[in-house]
Amino acid sequence: MSRINGFLGRRNLIKLMGIAGVSAVATTACNQAKQTSTTQAPASPAAQPVANATDKTKEPYVRPFSDDMTPEQALQLLVDGNKRFTDQKLAHPRQDFARLTETGADQFPFAAFLSCADSRVPVEVVFDQGIGDCFVVRMAGNVATPEGIGSLEFGTAVLGSKVLVVLGHEGCGAVNAVLRQQKLPAESKIGTLVPYIEPGVDKAKNKSGNDLMNSVKATTLVQVETLKRSPILAGLIKENKLKIVGAY
Repeated sequence: MSRINGFLGRRNLIKLMGIAGVSAVATTACNQAKQTSTTQAPASPAAQPVANATDKTKEPYVRPFSDDMTPEQALQLLVDGNKRFTDQKLAHPRQDFARLTETGADQFPFAAFLSCADSRVPVEVVFDQGIGDCFVVRMAGNVATPEGIGSLEFGTAVLGSKVLVVLGHEGCGAVNAVLRQQKLPAESKIGTLVPYIEPGVDKAKNKSGNDLMNSVKATTLVQVETLKRSPILAGLIKENKLKIVGAY
């Protein structure tokens, strides 16, 4: 992957940027534009490849169910799934009634998400994953509230998710409202999100380029750092049981 403006990867795919050499921010687009093929990392040796049941011409899909999967391997499964999405070669894995039966007794999602509530950024679709694969907390502006952090601590420490993705997106209305200082109805609860978004907007001030894009990315990174201050999540990271990344 090539480095572009501090980001790693191809346009319209997840791109990683180091934050103090520890965590990362990822960028993903949802326009399904065709892209030039790039070399993908090998499948996890801990995962089990299975052929797609509906299209035998597709390459075997990697099932992310091994207990000894590393955070890096879990992230690679998301990168691969996002590539299938942007290449318009979706596998639609584990999305049938049989999968509902398999997950009826318990859940073991390999990935957790703090996603914006925007209806145009459905996590399982964008990353081509199935039922039981992703533990998702959705909040306008993808902000890490105490309730959201508690949920994500459960998804990682209890359910075992190996990677936690903070998923922002292009044209985020919540971030834009704070950036433009839009007046909010006095009787609404929308304003409770503002304090979580303001730090990112402040960090993006005076940066060159699109101010909303800069603000969304900066807000995403602020939430990543907020999550890392959770003693539970920080402990999992220290033990190499969890990686926290951001996405746009």
